[in-house]
Amino acid sequence: MQENPGPGGAMIGDMAQSARSFVGRDSELQTLTGLLGVASKGDARRQHVLLAGDAGVGKTRLLTALRDRALTDGWQVHAGHCVDFGESAVAYMPFSEILDRIVADLPEVVERVAADYPALARLRPVRRVMGANPGAAAAGTDRGQLFDAVHTLFEAAAEKAPLLVVVEDTHWADQSTRDLLTYLFTRPYDSPVAMVASYRADDIHRRHPLRRQVGEWGRLPDVERIVLEPLSDDSVRRLVHELASGKVDAERVVRRAEGNAFFVEELVQAGCDEDLPVDLADLLLVRLDRLDGAARSVVRTASIAGRRVTHELLAAVTEMKNDELDDALRTAVEQKVLEPTGSRYTFRHALLAEAVYDDLLPGERVRLHTRFAEVLKATPGLGAAAELALHARRAGDLATALRARIAAAEEARNVSGVGEAAHHYEKALGLAADPKVAQAAAVDLDRVYERAADTLILAGLPSRADAILAERLDAIPVGRSVGRALLLATRAEAAHSMENGDPLTYSRDAMDALPDDAEPKARCGVLAVRTRMLVAYRRIEEAEAVGLEGIEIAERHSLSKLASDMATSLSMLKVRTGRGGGDKVEGFRQVLRETIDQARRVGSTYAVSRGLFALGRSYDEAGDYAEALRWFRAVIEETGGESLQWSPYAAAARSDIVRMQMVMGEWDEALALTGGNLPDAPPIPVALLDMLRMMMEQAQGASVGEAAASLRPYWTQEGLIALYGATVEMVAAGRAGDHAAVFSIYADTVETLSQFWTEWFGGRVRLAVVAASAIAQMLPSVPAVQWPALVEAVDGLHSDGEQVVAQYQPGEWGPEGRAWAARLEAEVLRVHWLAGIDAPPQESLLAAWARAEQQVEAYGDVPGLAAVRTTHAVIQRATGDVPRSRATADKARETAKRLGLQPLLDELRSLGATAVKQQQATPTALTPREREILTLVAAGRSNGEIGKQLFISTKTVSVHVSNILGKLSAGSRTEAAAIARRQELIS
Repeated sequence: MQENPGPGGAMIGDMAQSARSFVGRDSELQTLTGLLGVASKGDARRQHVLLAGDAGVGKTRLLTALRDRALTDGWQVHAGHCVDFGESAVAYMPFSEILDRIVADLPEVVERVAADYPALARLRPVRRVMGANPGAAAAGTDRGQLFDAVHTLFEAAAEKAPLLVVVEDTHWADQSTRDLLTYLFTRPYDSPVAMVASYRADDIHRRHPLRRQVGEWGRLPDVERIVLEPLSDDSVRRLVHELASGKVDAERVVRRAEGNAFFVEELVQAGCDEDLPVDLADLLLVRLDRLDGAARSVVRTASIAGRRVTHELLAAVTEMKNDELDDALRTAVEQKVLEPTGSRYTFRHALLAEAVYDDLLPGERVRLHTRFAEVLKATPGLGAAAELALHARRAGDLATALRARIAAAEEARNVSGVGEAAHHYEKALGLAADPKVAQAAAVDLDRVYERAADTLILAGLPSRADAILAERLDAIPVGRSVGRALLLATRAEAAHSMENGDPLTYSRDAMDALPDDAEPKARCGVLAVRTRMLVAYRRIEEAEAVGLEGIEIAERHSLSKLASDMATSLSMLKVRTGRGGGDKVEGFRQVLRETIDQARRVGSTYAVSRGLFALGRSYDEAGDYAEALRWFRAVIEETGGESLQWSPYAAAARSDIVRMQMVMGEWDEALALTGGNLPDAPPIPVALLDMLRMMMEQAQGASVGEAAASLRPYWTQEGLIALYGATVEMVAAGRAGDHAAVFSIYADTVETLSQFWTEWFGGRVRLAVVAASAIAQMLPSVPAVQWPALVEAVDGLHSDGEQVVAQYQPGEWGPEGRAWAARLEAEVLRVHWLAGIDAPPQESLLAAWARAEQQVEAYGDVPGLAAVRTTHAVIQRATGDVPRSRATADKARETAKRLGLQPLLDELRSLGATAVKQQQATPTALTPREREILTLVAAGRSNGEIGKQLFISTKTVSVHVSNILGKLSAGSRTEAAAIARRQELIS
């Protein structure tokens, strides 16, 4: 898109034979300008737009008209295009193109923004080609500054005049481009900035990476989706008239084009002859046949590069004389096969480029790919490494393809495109699997595997990283070598991100594998990993010894990042263990903050994210959620926001934020964070977020038990999925009245988590509470003969909980643990009270629930407090304290309404359904028959069972039960049984 098109300018492409008027899209243009605010004055709300439509349906022509309208109204218009490089995606390509255009128009603005955001330089085209010096801007994998830079640049440019940004063909967008679009769609603008992203709807198949992303974008409040439908028959007729009035049978075009504007243009251009084949590729190639030999040869060569090719690269590949090449290109442009766009030539439509490429003979393709690869190897500045990898592989030069893949991966990492980098490394490992290819490429395979695994870990795929590391370690000799030591250290990092890994063993083996003469950088790298693992497992003395040794070596050899990494680890150790007394923890936190600042100064992004995460966890464990949220959010911001959201600490921080917001009752924010997942997101962190979402939905009344059970395969890979999943499953089983399932789920979870946590892990108390609560809820509907066994099983849960608490030292059992322990005590007493088996005194029961309410409130668990208060209110009413029951219920009801906790609202409604009456002072209020029936009700018998035992009808039993409830002012059968026991109406 050219923002100021001259006589030869084009937005994305002029129509074939350029229709003089805008046909059939007036309403869509009006909608588009209205949403974007192009046609409005003042500070009207502007929305970004997703423009969807089938290939050729008219998206380009609509965007051209939008461009013209915007320019007329004084807007700036800049566009970038996504390109189909297949598996060799180039990160941020459309934004590099947009930046190049803004540089041409507003160089002083770009210079000013780049001064504050050096990362902006990464997008400049000169930095995207092989051989360019990346400089300081390419260091690290942090791209948060890059995203902020683009956002700031658009804001600054829009200060001059309203800015319209168009990103075309996002169905070919790489992961990094999609991440950046998400960032820009979700960040507000103070200046008038509007964005349009177009894509082919017919390309978005079920597994397409854009499919889920489009769904998430469409749910954003500031994004609107427009689907461009085919032209009506009348519109096609008008278009045919504009293109070739009277020269073509319009009705035949209507039938064959089926409303596709591009098909209409092609049919009209070809005369819509009967001889034309139906297949679109053949239809497109008719125009190619009209070119002379030289132009046809140039176009065929250009198709090897994809949809776009630079003039310089095409000239180098064809080796034609300048005037001959110019003549051939001029012919191709005049025939609307190619379009000049800056220094590039672009096929008028992607389908045309595909048709030309597919028309090449196999040998012809190989020769041309070989030629492109030769030119790119000889002159790296003519293209990106990803392009060389594509051409070399298709040319059969696998050694060059391997080297180029590795270079492309590093290019992607330099601009924080870890998704693309991981993809390139996976492809590189596939090529390196052939020993002949690896030998010919002369690459250090140990280093390739190490970098590939590290990239996979950053992309949130530690299991895949572990797998490729195991493969490489099995393939190399056992013994002491730097390569083996670094592979083992990286495997320790991967294992640390998995539940079933063994990071301590791998890091120890890495130390053992280091040769005595290992260079300082390698030695410090292994020492840093070992220190991190020892800190994670609280091996205090050994961690300090290893860390201090590593810091001394690193400082002696000016390895500042590694020194900062180990210093951060040791600071984390002090905060986590609280050595020196609780009054010194804040002092340790301050030391950790200073260490983080030092890590930030030397550019150690990983150390920064680890330190921030440790601070967040420190406040989390202390129950200070406001501070914890602050530091967890800082982790995500420091690691690039949405770009590296699946790196280990960023992903953990995100799930912790959701968990805390769930506990704090900020469910709108929590649910929003569980959505918006990227299409290429790794399964484990997504499953964890899904499970947190299901917990909230279940509390609102949704049936999600089966969905939670479907995530059981992830239990052994992430313990929190097991812990939260078991909670959801047990609640579902309790609602279904399946007590056997409740205990089975509890046992399965304990068995699974004990394998990689400890037998008496803290979350076991939570599981016991959920199980006991489920039994208490279903107990009145269970036959009384089963009550002793259920009570005994619940006592076992109580014993388990006590054993867990006993594992903790004084002061280690924080607010959350105390809340769950108090709830477990209260739930167990409730089960005994309901069953009438070793029933606690009324005062002890009420005191236990009062303590539970107090501890849960102190912890700050908003939905948990509503649940506790609901049960407490039921017990207060059943034991005759109606005023307090009402007060407690009112508090619970307020939260339940706000969060939509329908099951609690239903229970509270039932609690208040019966009119309050004066309690009967003496047992003489009940008749002998009513006492007899009440005894059976308390034993858990149904009306039908009671009728059979007493030889009366079920209806008669129902009448008696209603009378009993009324006389006792009871709201339920359970409450009636409790009152009867308290007043000794039954034995």
